[in-house]
Amino acid sequence: RLQKLKEMFISKFGSAPKFYARAPGRVNLIGEHIDYCGYAVLPMAIEQDILIAVEPVQTQVVQLANINSSYLDFSTSVNNIQINKTKPQWHNYFLCGLKGIQEHFGLNNPTGMNCLLDGTIPPSSGLSSSSALVCCAGLVTLRANGKTLSKVELAEICTKSERYIGTEGGGMDQSISFLAEEGTAKLIEFSPLRATDVRLPSGATFVIANSCVEMNKAATSHYNIRVMECRLATKLLSKSKGLEWRKMLRLHDVQTKLGVSLEEMLTIVEEVLHPEPYSAEEICRCLGISLEELRSQILSQNMQDVSTFKLYQRAKHVYSEAARVLEFQKICSEAPANALQLLGELMKQSHISCREMYECSCPELDRLVDICLQFGAIGSRLTGAGWGGCTVSMVPSDKLNTFLKNVKKAYYQTDGQRLAVENNCLFATKPGRGALVFVEG
Repeated sequence: RLQKLKEMFISKFGSAPKFYARAPGRVNLIGEHIDYCGYAVLPMAIEQDILIAVEPVQTQVVQLANINSSYLDFSTSVNNIQINKTKPQWHNYFLCGLKGIQEHFGLNNPTGMNCLLDGTIPPSSGLSSSSALVCCAGLVTLRANGKTLSKVELAEICTKSERYIGTEGGGMDQSISFLAEEGTAKLIEFSPLRATDVRLPSGATFVIANSCVEMNKAATSHYNIRVMECRLATKLLSKSKGLEWRKMLRLHDVQTKLGVSLEEMLTIVEEVLHPEPYSAEEICRCLGISLEELRSQILSQNMQDVSTFKLYQRAKHVYSEAARVLEFQKICSEAPANALQLLGELMKQSHISCREMYECSCPELDRLVDICLQFGAIGSRLTGAGWGGCTVSMVPSDKLNTFLKNVKKAYYQTDGQRLAVENNCLFATKPGRGALVFVEG
């Protein structure tokens, strides 16, 4: 693959690349939609990745090309980075990483670059192809400009810089992309960012299955509405408990300030919030503020027209999912005889909560989860933002081949469109290593 990338680079730019950077995609085993609420998540890097061949150049221009011809070439001056939020195209994710590093170091005359990109992560599949591209671009820019940072600093810069494209992510994708290690999943905690090894039990394999429904979270409002609903739930819970609600942004902050357990937070949600959707007017009454203040101080620019918010359901999902993550880690570290069954149960509960409380599933994902469980998965759930993308299933290793065959037949071979892409849609994966740079020897 490297050799092919090198040959294409030479034919494209007329000279050889000086170095390569790689950043992996990831699968989140459990802990969906809670990183931006401040809670720990449990992902692992996958073998699929973004690989970029790079040659620093004297001109202050970045030329980007992709070996996939459906992604058009792009070039821009490094001194004038414009990121278009309205139509998130592939090169804008590269520019996020580039701009993040430039701004961090205050680079006045950054190095120009020729870059050729090869990606094996299926796009819009919930396996974090866009974050891997942001991370890879950050790494490339760092190297080309002769700068160094720790992996943790890089992850934090890339998390912030992906927001240039309008996605209010929480940092899981960038953190695992840099901090992953081969053979182990990671518990990733935030504020401060840290990663702890989680040894997965033997006897099971994780299988990713793509629903073939694409979801681009930068291009849809579902994702950002959920972020806002969690923020509003934070404000209402804080106000009801006499906390300084104006300063509270994340559901984790409420738990920390109250000094209670996740189970107690779930009881508080039951007491304070009602299951019926809240109107903007009702939220204002609860907080004692005007509609004008809600719109200018709390709601982001793209949320001004949203008229109802589901606060009870979102908070309930976040606190219960945060508890499932900690339980998952505990089972992995204690390794009881029935570990696989217990982990499978947590994965199933997670999917039900994503489907019913967070409403981030879709009929195809639900069907795929059912098929995977029917054909022997011990646990199965959506992974990534949802609304399309992939499922992750835990399958007994000795039943893997039969499982793959049956799922192919039941989900992919019943539909012409899916049949055409089935080879890249269903695969077993093991924990891979994080982002790195390697130099032409």
